[in-house]
Parts: sequence; C-alpha cells; structure tokens
Amino acid sequence: MHKQKPLNYFLLLISFISYCLVAFQIERYETTPLVVSFVLLFLIYAWVLRSESESEISFWIFASILFRLCFLFSTPLLSDDFYRFIWDGRLLAAGVHPFAELPRYYIENNSTIPGIDKSLFNKLNSPDYFTIYPPVNQFIFWVAARLSFGSILSSVIVIRLFIIASEIGTIWLIKKILHHYQLPARNALLYALNPLVVIELTGNLHFEALLIFFLLLSYWLLIRGKLISSAISFSLAICTKLVPLIFLPLMFSRLGWKKSCIYYLIVGVSTILLFLPLLNAEIISGFNESIGYYFKKFEFNASIYYLVREWGFWKYGYNIIQTVGWKLAVYCTFSILVYSSWDYIQNSKLKTQKADFNLRHLPNSFLVILCIYFAFATIVHPWYVTTILAFSVFTTLRFPVIWTAMIFLTYVGYSKTGFSENLWITSIEYLVLIGYLVYELIWKKEKYSA
Repeated sequence: MHKQKPLNYFLLLISFISYCLVAFQIERYETTPLVVSFVLLFLIYAWVLRSESESEISFWIFASILFRLCFLFSTPLLSDDFYRFIWDGRLLAAGVHPFAELPRYYIENNSTIPGIDKSLFNKLNSPDYFTIYPPVNQFIFWVAARLSFGSILSSVIVIRLFIIASEIGTIWLIKKILHHYQLPARNALLYALNPLVVIELTGNLHFEALLIFFLLLSYWLLIRGKLISSAISFSLAICTKLVPLIFLPLMFSRLGWKKSCIYYLIVGVSTILLFLPLLNAEIISGFNESIGYYFKKFEFNASIYYLVREWGFWKYGYNIIQTVGWKLAVYCTFSILVYSSWDYIQNSKLKTQKADFNLRHLPNSFLVILCIYFAFATIVHPWYVTTILAFSVFTTLRFPVIWTAMIFLTYVGYSKTGFSENLWITSIEYLVLIGYLVYELIWKKEKYSA
C-alpha cells in the first residue's frame, strides 16, 4: 500500500476512537455524545468519499474492515434485539422449536432448559410475541449457542463473526460488480465506510448484513450467467429476511419468461428445503401471528402511514393501525406489481439489447421497489435502509446516503425509562430526504443509471 497523507491517518484514528466509544461506552439514551459521535463519523465519511486514487480507496476499504473489528468484543449498547437471538439459539441447542411457545411460557412453567431463565427473559424486548427470524438466522443462533457455553458475550462474538464475514464478502462483491460495469471504484466506499452500516450491522448485530451479501451474490452470479447458483443465493436471502420476495416480479422483465420460471422454481424449492428443518404447524402459526402484529400493532419512523394515522385520529379519535396497517400492505403489493409490469413493458422494447444491459440496470429497479416498500411500511428502522444504500452504489442516486444520515436521529427518542418517538425529528428526516430526492431527479436531472 502506498504511503498515505498524514490527514488520512489522523481521520482513521479519530474514526477508530469514535467507533470504540459507540461500541463500549455510549448508551443509546445518551443522546448528545451519541449524536456528536455519529455526526463526526459521518463528516469524515463524507470527506473520504472524495478519494480518487487507487491507494487511498484501498486504504479506506482496509480501514472500514478495521472499524468493524473494533466492535468484535463488545455487547451491543444501542439495540437489545440480540437477546432474542440468544434465546432462540438456546432453545434450538436444547432441541426445542423456537416457535413452540412464547418466551413467557417457559418462565411461568419453570423451564429447566439451560440458559432459558428469568435473567435472560427480563432482557427480551418482545417476550409476548413469537420469534420472527427465518432459518438462516436460526442456524446462526444455534451455532452461537453451541459454541458459547452459556456466555452472552461469547454468543455475541460468534454471531458478529458471521456478520463481519458477510460484510467483507459484500465489500468484495461491490468491488467486483463496479469493476465489471466500469463504474467508479470509490463507489465502494459509499457502503463500506458508511457509519450507519458499520454501527447498525456489525455493531448492533442486524442481519441485513447477510441479506445484502446474499442479494449481491445472487446479482453477481446472475451477471456471470449462473442462473441456478443465483437462485439458490436468492433463496438464502429470503431465508434470512422475507423482504427479497418483493423483488421477484422484476425477474420476468430481466430474464424473460422461460429463464424466470426456472429461476422461480429453484428459488421456491430451495426456500422450502431451507425452511424444512423448522417447518411444522407451529412455525406457520407463529409466523402468521408475528406478521399480523407487524401490520396491526408496531409503528416506528413511518411516512405515509403516519399521515393516514393522523387523519384517523382526526376523523375517528383513535389509532386506526388495526384496520389500516394491512390495507397499506395491500396497496404496497399492488404498487410493486404495477411498477414491475411497467418495468416489463419498458424492457420488452429493448429486446435487441444484450441480457447484460438489462442486468446492469437491475439495481435501479431494486431501489424503486424498496422505496415503494418503505413508503407504505408502518416500521422503518435505521438498519432497514442499509439495503437501499447497498444497491445505490451502482447508480448515480445518492439520496440513500442522505437517508442514512437523517434516520440515525431517531435515536433521539430514547431515554433511561424507555422510548418516545419525536415526530418533529421524523418529519425533518422525510422532508430532507424527499427534498434531496426531488433535487436529484428534477433539478440535477439525474437518470437512474450511471
């Protein structure tokens, strides 16, 4: 590696210290130090994105991996979701189906399952709901439980090793795809160095890390003409998080009817096989109940839904999520199908183009689909938008970068006693996001593709 400017080493040191503070010192309710640390990291990130030389880009790619490693031995301070990972893993290690009963059942019936006790139960943020994690996640939870010997930190380390490995794989895939389409190499830094990505995925153990890796691997294999391998990777993405199902309608326009039918068949069979170890009446019932709660009870950082909710308060005098949540899901599905149909018609006009041309512009369509999905969602957690950022590196659109900056401000709602969402922050987030998107699409007249 070529000798770097002293400024790069200084920025590396400041970033490393800031990440260590977030990893080991700053609680999520400590708003001022948390926001200051994130803003500092984001400003350094924005400055580094100006890098052009190959040596500088390589230097910061290496630094991005170093930043992830500084979280390795820390217990997440900004999220408590990982306690459910450990709970599910311990159940599986004991031969108990994670969808068999609600967590409270084991405490009320004096469970003798190793590690399933009040100490861990009291740390769960959803003790009265069924787990929502598909087979790939559950496999990792089981591995963590088997290797941790009852230690929470050891379980965290094992899970984090999977996530760091996925992140390294994602960065490698991004570089390969950028090189294949002769896009700027520094675009890899958009994802690799983004503070929200580092903190939420590696730091807080969110499985969008594996989701993004499997989706990009599927995309890269598709580019290489490996249809079967791509479909298997896509099914792994679905079995990590169900969100990739929304992308399937796009395959008709990108692969044609014959190949897309083969693709769907392989994805379907692979997904069933991956679910098979957990597949029984309990998982079907548990998933249905969890999805029902998702659309009828949970709300956070939404956009369209919050506007509809306010209208409901004005007209009916109460929160109408019970009736409107599933309707928004229907509207979302309809909108995705309409867009996918339009995408099919547009691509049908380009039959003379090579297949690689269609695939080159697939990330643009993924961005649109994800925007539709998030627009109608009742919940948009900060780590959700890392997926949209990952696909944006292959386009000229940079509104996802702005979103990763603004959405972190939702942490302002945390206090020592709990969480209360600040709707002013949410409003500012979406106004800035929509404003920048309009600026990109109209004033800058950017096209979706590079």
